[in-house]
Amino acid sequence: MSQELEIDAKPYAFTCDLSHTALLIIDMQQDFLAPGGFGERLGNDLSLVRECISPVRQLLDAFRTKGLFVLYTREGHRPDLSDCPPSKLARSQRQGAGIGDEGPMGRLLVRGEKGHAIIPELAPIPGEPIIDKPGKGAFFSTDLDLILRNKAIDSLIVTGVTTHVCVSTTVREGSDRGYECLVVADGTAAFDPEDRDATLWQIQQQGAIFGWVSDSHAILTAINERTDSA
Repeated sequence: MSQELEIDAKPYAFTCDLSHTALLIIDMQQDFLAPGGFGERLGNDLSLVRECISPVRQLLDAFRTKGLFVLYTREGHRPDLSDCPPSKLARSQRQGAGIGDEGPMGRLLVRGEKGHAIIPELAPIPGEPIIDKPGKGAFFSTDLDLILRNKAIDSLIVTGVTTHVCVSTTVREGSDRGYECLVVADGTAAFDPEDRDATLWQIQQQGAIFGWVSDSHAILTAINERTDSA
């Protein structure tokens, strides 16, 4: 059954069918949001990225309550680092947060370590796929596209960190593959707010060149009004 939805957004209203829409939660991992992780080891202020946790949680609760599709991504590498490009490894080491180095939550950005896990506030439940990716974009070297197409998903409500890196890259990849992407402004964050704001502008400019931008309140209002009247 069609569940057409219209959400107030920039540069104009975002329309989708809820039955073909997924909530995509990008890289909300301990390594990026918890003390001692990769993000803090780079010298960043974690409070700036943690601000998006509550809005993402509200959207997650709404999607689960309505029985809608939710999936996650995690950035990280194999324990032997065979999928980590040497240039990426070298850059991380130069910044003092070498991928694979030991930290309070295990080896940085390595799959299976505590730091690689999704933060407890947003922990996945059974039936919510987790896409493990070796790069910035969620479509690169993963089965994300296959999963979305098997679920008949054509629209993505995108949240997570960081806005200008993994979120932006994923939205651009998704746009090139024909997905309609709506980025949640208060549901994404960067270690520098200027990076976040500039990226949100880039996504929605020129008539939604990569996607749309809205906020959690507008999305929740539209979902609740649509499902309550169904």
